[in-house]
Amino acid sequence: MSEGKTISPRAGLSRPAALAIVATVLGASAVLGRRNAPDPSHPGIRRWYKRLDKPSYTPPDAAFGAVWPVLETGLAVGGYRLLRQPPGAPRNTAVGLWLLNSAMIGGWTEIFFRKKALGSSMAASGAMIVTGAAYVVAADRVDRPAAATAIPFVAWLGFATLLAGRIWQRNRHAEDDVT
Repeated sequence: MSEGKTISPRAGLSRPAALAIVATVLGASAVLGRRNAPDPSHPGIRRWYKRLDKPSYTPPDAAFGAVWPVLETGLAVGGYRLLRQPPGAPRNTAVGLWLLNSAMIGGWTEIFFRKKALGSSMAASGAMIVTGAAYVVAADRVDRPAAATAIPFVAWLGFATLLAGRIWQRNRHAEDDVT
């Protein structure tokens, strides 16, 4: 090694590659979520969701539409930042947890809206708190800003789990009524 030059650690993924992975992963999750949305394009799901007995602290439908793009943006930024970090066990763990949480978002909509499995959706939401918190801890070891972008996601999951649990409690009969 010549004087004045240092060997830098192997870099993470290129900008285009990291961006492509983030877009693919979160895009697939969004497509799955959209497939299960309780909106006018899915009248059966919408009708079922509207009939559920929900607690008074349930946000209006528009709030969900406003919150999720913000949370997804945080996950996109965090995932991108992690993918750009040099590979290694800490980075790979954080990326693996990022992938898991991204997949679980779309999976939760499948359980709650498509399968109408309220108890299972509450359990899945609770599991997402655990994996989301693990993601924050793992990301913090690699890239503190990436970890910070996931904190609102975990906070929302806490609220969503409480909400899902209360909806399940109030609608145990709805799991039998899957039409």
